[in-house]
Amino acid sequence: MNPLLAVQAALAYLLDLLIGDPRWLPHPVVGMGKLAAGLERLVRPGYAALSPEGKRRKYGGRLLGLLFPLVVGGSSWLFAWCVVQAAANLHGLLAAAVEVYLISTTIATKGLAEAGRAIYGRLAAGDLPGARQELSQVVGRDTERLDEREVTRGAVETVAENIVDAVTAPLFFALLGGAPLAFFYRAVNTLDSMVGYNNERYRHLGWASARLDDLLNWLPARLTFLVMVPAAWLLRMDARGAWKIGRRDAGKHPSPNSGWAEAAVAGALRVQLGGTNYYQGVPSHRALLGDPEKPLAPVHILQAVRLLYLTTALFCGAGTIARCLFAALFA
Repeated sequence: MNPLLAVQAALAYLLDLLIGDPRWLPHPVVGMGKLAAGLERLVRPGYAALSPEGKRRKYGGRLLGLLFPLVVGGSSWLFAWCVVQAAANLHGLLAAAVEVYLISTTIATKGLAEAGRAIYGRLAAGDLPGARQELSQVVGRDTERLDEREVTRGAVETVAENIVDAVTAPLFFALLGGAPLAFFYRAVNTLDSMVGYNNERYRHLGWASARLDDLLNWLPARLTFLVMVPAAWLLRMDARGAWKIGRRDAGKHPSPNSGWAEAAVAGALRVQLGGTNYYQGVPSHRALLGDPEKPLAPVHILQAVRLLYLTTALFCGAGTIARCLFAALFA
């Protein structure tokens, strides 16, 4: 067991806070996306050839869909492992530094906060078209006709949901298995955003990726919720509301995991999230999370960003301590 892994994960979190994802550096998620797109081009003809009659399309498609987490997830794990091992052959300190950097690429605290602030900045300047454009960079929903409240809702929901996907979950797996396991998680999460849709095109091919993403996020989402409540209290937000609304409304979300963070944020800010979104003109109705004690306003984006920072910092600190204790007990 690597006793330094807890320190490496904490340093990776701090490194992301400092530099984020510089555009001039190649990002592993881009490579994961390209590999997934190439794999889809290979398996799509075989899937199309399956007879739609009976259950052949369903189970045949799911069998083909297993290739996505096996190939993309497995390749991502292997890539990180090989890079760390290659660095270790040169020097132990180099391997430690490389692992810190690799883990940091799976975390996006700074990027998520900057995206939220960019939307807020446009709204504060009265630039609604610009705010819509900024929001369109981080969500899949149609943004062209959204009013200020809906743009704000989209921004708050994105920050809340990605507290887990983009920060605490990759940190969780980094603490368990270093950069290789964090890369595996990030690959599966990327697959879920690419092929994990419950529509005609991906219902069967993306089934394995979507279910595996649900499985991997199950525990991190609930641990994040437990950390978010004291974070809300420390920020003088409604911690009791975060606890109450999180427990009451998390299950209303179509995702078995995303609702925990979104509902907790709604409770902490005393706002209501959810409603109707449009995807390529098709309406999608989401359950309402929270109570509308306060009308949604751009300032709530900044409050969600503050909650993002403190929740992830507490999660990282608690995870680092837990990993150190675990390593000491089983050394």
